[in-house]
Amino acid sequence: MDSLVFLQKSDKQKPQPVYVLHGEEDFLKRQVLTALRALVLEPEDDTFGLSAYSGDKATFAEVNDELQTLPFAGSRRMIVVDNADPFVTKFRPMLEKYVAQPAATGVLVLDVKTWPGNTRLAKMVNSDVTIVCKPPPAYQLSNWCVQWAASQYGKQLVAGAASLLVDLIGPEMGQLDQELKKLAIYVGTAKRIDSADVDKLVGSSRAENMWKIFDAIGSGQSAQALDILERLFDQGEEPMRILGAFSMQLRRLAQVARLTQQGKPVSVALSQAGVPPFAQKGAEQQLRHLGRRPDRLYDWLVETDLGLKGSSQLPPRTLLERLVVRLARS
Repeated sequence: MDSLVFLQKSDKQKPQPVYVLHGEEDFLKRQVLTALRALVLEPEDDTFGLSAYSGDKATFAEVNDELQTLPFAGSRRMIVVDNADPFVTKFRPMLEKYVAQPAATGVLVLDVKTWPGNTRLAKMVNSDVTIVCKPPPAYQLSNWCVQWAASQYGKQLVAGAASLLVDLIGPEMGQLDQELKKLAIYVGTAKRIDSADVDKLVGSSRAENMWKIFDAIGSGQSAQALDILERLFDQGEEPMRILGAFSMQLRRLAQVARLTQQGKPVSVALSQAGVPPFAQKGAEQQLRHLGRRPDRLYDWLVETDLGLKGSSQLPPRTLLERLVVRLARS
């Protein structure tokens, strides 16, 4: 079951003896664990009924003892094995026997990165309790932000603001949630979060650095652009967040190039593409510098994005530096 589907209807389900959380999105795993805790444990037993073990150190014997132990209060105990991949590998036969005959009052939660569906153990665990914690595709993240802002913070996040937020932050769901929380506090009693709110609260400092990088790119000063990029890394910026900001500007430039090819004046194309008035002169310079290369921008963005997600052996810093050099090259 997809984690987002599970979260939508977790309060309508009955506790099951075994759950498997698999995937690479830690934010979704935390949300699912919180929902499971509310589902499995009674409020008065929330503290004493929960135990957690590290998958690289735990033994099946100690986990099983906990599962078989009667609850101190309430009706169930919940035992979570974090980073459980080595635990599953080492104790697979014992886990198969346990799944076939689970404890009456214990609920076992396995938090794993991978869960091959062709194993005997995976086939024994029902798909309804095998919860896939993977982020939605990039094109769906804006919609998720809109839904999350409404359900968690009671705010209407307009579509344009959601797209801008994803552009600025990137695909990290935990960071998107943190920014949505800040935005909800920032707008106070207002019901809506608009693009101007996102731009002012989230985008101002990062946008300033991005404009400086692109101004350097537009004048062919690759060394200066790399220096600014280096400062962003030194300040602790995540590579995917930097790429998100790059992506926003490069997509705008590609859109301007398409509109001008269709015969629209540059000033009109810049406005339609969403380039702020103060940045339009710099964007014109960047387009002149890129020449015929706007057609390559999407390819370079996809290549860099896939590389940051693991398709390349190069370090993230090197991948972003290569993108900057490509753009700044005459």
